[in-house]
Order: sequence, then structure tokens, then C-alpha cells
Amino acid sequence: MTQVQEKTVNALRVLSVEGIQRANSGHPGLPLGAAPIVYTLFQNFLKFNPKNPAFKDRDRFILSAGHGSMLNYAALHLYGYDVSAEDLANFRQAGSKTPGHPEYGHTAGIETTTGPLGQGVANAVGMALAESYLANKFNREGYPVVDHYTYALTGDGCMQEGIEYEAASLAGTLKLGKLIVFYDKNNITIEGSTDVAFTEDVGARHKAQGWQVLTVEDGNDTAAIARAVKKAQKETEKPSLIIVKTVIGYGSPKAGTATVHGSPLGQEGLAATKAALGYADVPEFTVPEEVKAHAHRAISRGRKAERNWKKMMKAYREAYPELAAEFDAWYGKKLPDLINDKDLWEFAKPDATRNTSYGVLNKLASRVPQLIGGSADLAPSNKSDMKGIAFYSPEDKSGRNIHFGIREHAMAAISNGMALHGGVLNYCATFFVFSDYMKNAMRLSALMGANVTYILTHDSIGVGEDGPTHQPVEQLAGLRTIPGMKVYRPADGKETTAAWISALTGKGPTCLVLTRQNLPQYETSGAVALKGGYILSDSKKKTPDILLLASGSEVEMMVKAQEKLWEEDIDARVVSIPCMEEFEKQSEKYKQSVIPGKVRARVAAEAGSAMPWYKYVGLDGEIIAMNGFGASAPAEYLFEQNGFTVENVIAKAHKVLGK
Repeated sequence: MTQVQEKTVNALRVLSVEGIQRANSGHPGLPLGAAPIVYTLFQNFLKFNPKNPAFKDRDRFILSAGHGSMLNYAALHLYGYDVSAEDLANFRQAGSKTPGHPEYGHTAGIETTTGPLGQGVANAVGMALAESYLANKFNREGYPVVDHYTYALTGDGCMQEGIEYEAASLAGTLKLGKLIVFYDKNNITIEGSTDVAFTEDVGARHKAQGWQVLTVEDGNDTAAIARAVKKAQKETEKPSLIIVKTVIGYGSPKAGTATVHGSPLGQEGLAATKAALGYADVPEFTVPEEVKAHAHRAISRGRKAERNWKKMMKAYREAYPELAAEFDAWYGKKLPDLINDKDLWEFAKPDATRNTSYGVLNKLASRVPQLIGGSADLAPSNKSDMKGIAFYSPEDKSGRNIHFGIREHAMAAISNGMALHGGVLNYCATFFVFSDYMKNAMRLSALMGANVTYILTHDSIGVGEDGPTHQPVEQLAGLRTIPGMKVYRPADGKETTAAWISALTGKGPTCLVLTRQNLPQYETSGAVALKGGYILSDSKKKTPDILLLASGSEVEMMVKAQEKLWEEDIDARVVSIPCMEEFEKQSEKYKQSVIPGKVRARVAAEAGSAMPWYKYVGLDGEIIAMNGFGASAPAEYLFEQNGFTVENVIAKAHKVLGK
């Protein structure tokens, strides 16, 4: 390593620990140990333009070990992104560009939100998968318009998480050769040596999963790291894991110990570390001029790469104008007019919403060519494959269907990575009850505003004989509590169409919660379901005596109860609320027109937890919901036993009306 190279590596280290010390909060261990990896990547390999962080053919860099965020911010600062010295000094402070863990959309150059360990690896798999698919779609000889790598930096913690096993397994199976993962192996976690809980051979495991595994014995040997990256880039049939043996907290008095993982060095420790790294006399958050000049070479290289890409794209547009237009449409999320596409809204007979979703999906497949997705080994049950379209594989990278395998958690995080990469609209599918496996990744979908569609079938005790392990009860309430997550539980085919349109045209993630049992089709449903709630069957009078509120399969019960109440001269209005989140976005005037505040007699029903419905029934209303788990029995029996009957609705109506 030359003097300027060493000084640049140490600049990353020092900027990191200065920010952590200023905040008196953070994780200095990884930045001090892994700085040579990040330096080598940014300085010599990463294709980027800090003045245009959204450059479409940029390489992606993901810090999966998100607790080491100051190293990422230091690199972004050094390599010209919109992260100033003041931003570094405001690490972890309110309103700063440098939050405690990297946040997508918050800081220029951050490709995904990380922190929950292992998520970043799965996101990287998704980005590499999207790159591979799009390259196959758009590249032509002499025009590699999609041609970039996905890099991720992980640590011992990421390697212990189950999601990393799942994602790595799929990456090896799919032979994602442009995925390169660095493993910062320092053998330390919060509780001490990794030996106390983690003695496996990580390299051997990844080899068994179909990866090329390379090892760098000295984490400070940037030349060896560079050789490993070059070798990884040459391997096109396997993803590569580069194991880099580092010393946690390198250069500090706490080097090699667990105490440096997640605690600032202290002023004395910081001073000693700066002295050991040759920065004793350099003021805080200051980069020496020779380091700036050295880093600028990488910035110039990246800008040149984008200029060359733009030049190539100009020629590509002339040579392949139709493909170029499609490229722009895919990356620009341009869609046809789906709302006025009558064919999407036509349903003839009662059917399960998983089936109506299947019909809509397959109609969308021809209208939205950038649609891609798959299931966690449940496509025949989820009804989530696009008919007549290939499955993505190493042999056929044109496939828009994906076999994710039985890997729900990784599937959701991989889907996040695909969505964040851009150029595709993607979905994933499983049984609703198994959304529990995916919860953390789904939460991150919402946190990042990732446009992922979740197909979640077998939505209630309607699953029947499979029993309580497969009958979701609390999941609806749980997903509705996630800020930014839309949860649609449609009552018929047209509401299902509305859910799909909302998912594809909106921002952020959407859950389609679908039945296995057949439901009727309603003449009065339709695009109005995009409002989230509406009057499905109105009262005879302007102001009804009672409101009957429901979603999904329970709407049918409310419609039948309405007819019975009319026979008793009780004027009821049926309100379908397929998506509470969208309903809450409507004007107060509209919401009052659907659920008038002066009508306090209300009954709500949903085959899940009662909790979300209290807002709509108020103190005087009644809710028919699940108060426990289901059981293994026919669905009809379970609905009756748990009070989902017309007779019970009538009884509840009488109660709230005081009759």
C-alpha cells in the first residue's frame, strides 16, 4: 500500500470514529476494521457518479452490516456525494443526513435501508437478479446498457442470520455471477468471540450453495482485496464471497475486543487512535488535500463511465428505438390506463379472490411487461404464476416467473432489492399466515417505500381443515399497523382488480389478502374500491338506521343481513372497506358520506382480530371477529362456531339499536 493509499484508508477510519465520538453513540469496530475493503471498492472498482446517484447503470453498494454506517457516510463524503463534513459531525442527530443506520431515500448514495442483519445480503440478491433479468431483456451486441455489479459488505452477524442462508442459497442456485459479497470476518460480536455460538465454516457453506469463495488473509492488504475483486468479476457463473480477515477496531486501544463493537472510543481513545493512524495533528472532520486528490481520481473515473454510458444509450436509441422506448417506460414506471380497461373488471360467477387475482394477474401480464414475481413454492395454491411465461433460470434469464423456494423471509427482502433496483414491477406470494416469516422485510418495504406487491392467500379460518397453524387471525391487524403499508382485503373480483391497480400505480408496498373460499360478485363494486371504502348496498332512506361494515368474505354476510333487517323495517347500509389505509386518505366529506358520524348504530365483521375496527364502530358499536385461534374443521363449521352468521349480525344489530 502506498503512502497516499494508506492515508486515504485511514481518512475513512478517522472520519468514522470522529463522527461516532461526536454523537457519543455508534459502532466504531467495523469502520476501523473494514475501511480497506470500502476504500478498495470505491477507489478502484465501483462505477458511480456522485453528482447523479441515480445513474441507472451504476454499481450498487450495500452495507448489510448497517451498524457500521459511519464508514458508509465517510466514503460518500470522501467520494463526492452530497454528504458534508458538517453532516458527518451531525451523525445520529435529529434531521441529519447521517442517521444511525443507512436509510434509503434519506441520504444520497444509500441504496437500501439496512440494520436488521442479513437483510442487505438478500436485497443485494434482488438487485443482482433484477440486473440479470434486465440485461437479458435490453442488452444487444455492442450495447451493454444494463451491465453493473452488486456489492455487499457483511459481517459475522449477517452470516449468522437465517435470511442470509436463504438468500445465499437462491443466489447460488440462480448463478448470479455479478453479485459480490465481502465478509468482514473479525470473529467478534457483541457478546464476545463468535466461537461461543458460531463455529461453522462459512466459506464451505457458501461453496456448497454454489458460490465462488475467496479469502484475503490480511484485511489491510488492499492489493490482495483488489486481486480478489478482479477474480470475482471474472467468475460469471457463480456469485462470489470474499472473506476478508480483519481486526475489529483496528488502530484503537480496544482493537480485537467486543467492547469496540458498539461503544464510542472516548476522547482519550479517539486521540490514541488518530495518533496510531497518523492523524494526530489533523483537525476533526478534515480530509488532507492529497487524500482528496487521490479520491478525485475515482470520482473522475465514475463520471467518465456515465458519460460513456450516455453516449452508448444515444446510439442504442438510434439502433433499437423500440427497445429504448421500452427501457424508458420500464424505468419510468409508465403504465397503460388500467382503470378504464373494461376487461380487467369483468367477472361472471362467484369465485375465490385468489382465483380472481389470478385472472387479473394474467391479464396484467400482457399489459405490464415489466411485471415479474413468484411464490415461496406455493404458486399453484397462491395462484401467482403468469401462464405461458417462462420461469427465470440460469438457462433462461427471460423468465418473468420466479421460483423463490421455501424462503419467505429472503423472498420478501429479495423483492425489496428488485424494487429498489428499478426497471421492474415485482410481486411475491405465500399463505397469509406465513407473512409472519416475512414481517421484518415487509416493514422495511414500507419504511423505504419499496413498491412490492404481496399476494397473501388463504386469508382466514376459511382455510378450514389445515387448522390453526395455517389460519391467520392477528396478521391483518399487524400489517395494518405498519405505516405506509396498504392492506387490501377484497370482497369480490372488481375489488381485487382495484387492489392490483392500487398496488401497481401507487407508492410503497401493498398486501393483497385473498380468500380460498368462493365469494359472490357485486354489481355495485368497482373502481370506487380504489377509495378504500364505499357504500356497497345503500339504505332506503337518506340516513340509515344502522351501518354494517366489513371487508372480504364477511361482506357477503352483511349483504344478507341487510335484507333480513329490511324485512324488520330496519334500514341498513352495507359498507365495504377493502383497504382502511386508502379510506383514511379520503376527504372528511367523503368519509362522512360513507360512514356518517350521526349514525352511531354500527356492526362490523371480519374474520380476524377485532382491533382495527374499533375506530369505525365507536363506543356504541359491535364487532364480530376472532377472539382466539381457529381449529381443524370444515370452514363452514368454523365460521358458524365463531359467530360469523347472519343470525349473529341481526342479534348484534338489535343490541346496538336497543331492540
